[in-house]
Amino acid sequence: MHSDIRYLIQVDAHATYIDAQSNPSENRYVFTYSVAIKNGGILPAQLLQRYWKITDGDGAIREVHGDGVVGEQPTIIPGDTFTYISGAILDTVAGTMEGYFDMVAADGEVFRAIIPLFSLLKPSALH
Repeated sequence: MHSDIRYLIQVDAHATYIDAQSNPSENRYVFTYSVAIKNGGILPAQLLQRYWKITDGDGAIREVHGDGVVGEQPTIIPGDTFTYISGAILDTVAGTMEGYFDMVAADGEVFRAIIPLFSLLKPSALH
């Protein structure tokens, strides 16, 4: 993460298993994930692109690149938080996601906001 206070973006993410849309007999495990992007810096910052690394329980990796999130490229002003919900489908009961957002600050500086690793886990997988 960029250590300059002008570009301080904090990303928090967590996932929820969606039983009604999952089908374990077909190795289909559906999750939604909520992402909160807080601008703790002193300049507005726009989210340009996303990168996700999704790893399933077998170690298979899928990478996702794209412009914005949920069809938007939001500008987040200092002190504000942009939150969105999206989804992922795995072939296993557990996995992880991590990644980053490419951002541009109001002064033109392009920087990367890290999305910390979080788990995708069917609750009964713990038993």
